[in-house]
Amino acid sequence: MRAFARVVETGSFTKAADSMDLPKASLTRLVQALEARLRVQLLTRTTRKVTVTQDGAVYYERTMALLNELEAIDQGMLHDHSKPRGRLRVDVTTLTGSRVLIPALGDFHARYPDIEIALGVSDRSIDLLVDNVDFVLRVGPVQDAGLVARKVGQIRFVTCAAPSYLAAHGTPQAPQELDVEPHRAVGYFSSRTGRPFPFVFHRGGERVEIQGRRRLDVNDSNAYVAAGLAGLGVVQLAQYAVQEQVERGELVPLFPDWHHNAVPVFLVYSPNRYVSARMRVFIDWIVETLAKKGLGPT
Repeated sequence: MRAFARVVETGSFTKAADSMDLPKASLTRLVQALEARLRVQLLTRTTRKVTVTQDGAVYYERTMALLNELEAIDQGMLHDHSKPRGRLRVDVTTLTGSRVLIPALGDFHARYPDIEIALGVSDRSIDLLVDNVDFVLRVGPVQDAGLVARKVGQIRFVTCAAPSYLAAHGTPQAPQELDVEPHRAVGYFSSRTGRPFPFVFHRGGERVEIQGRRRLDVNDSNAYVAAGLAGLGVVQLAQYAVQEQVERGELVPLFPDWHHNAVPVFLVYSPNRYVSARMRVFIDWIVETLAKKGLGPT
């Protein structure tokens, strides 16, 4: 049943086998044996893709609840809940991972030495089911309404530029100047859509979106910070990520009359995913860690 569920979630026998650390042939035999026992075709296989049949879709929905219940029973019988253990697969954004969570992980390991963490750190969008991830931490609205999203923090942004950029191009006095000579912006584009995010400014009831004149777009947060420090253009990024650079004068905040609304941070997981004791304590720790950094929800 677990082998079949992973094929449905990943859409591939190969990916399912990899996620379960099984040879593909072994996983294929498991699914074939299940279909033979049920006397029902659960999956349709072609050379290009695997799709679930109508009977398979019904079977998947009904068995997921059972599989989650079995995992809950195993957790309760095998482990003392005061000492959660096991392995977690978590995916977080680059800056949140490198600047917030990883520096604080020593505290988590001291509290829960029996929990292993596989921490994916990237700004790309992933599929929770296909990648077999317990949960992801993401900034901004959650696009998939079928996922559970819990708000755990918020991030404020700042628009700034390096002194070398300001010396070469002057200091812009209004956001609209980023759209005209001689100014340039560095864009940050979505790994999912390929489109750059606009710069957003607020003043009173006024809201302004600026694309900016760009010669460089990146899709990695650390690269974005590096581009700003290199004087390649004006950047708009998380305030906590460049606080030290601002304090040292390596980046200069712009447009003091304008502000940026806080962007929510969500912890996202599948409604079919059993929330184990190790997941619960890690979620609580993330909320606590974000709050200590001044990034807690309001």
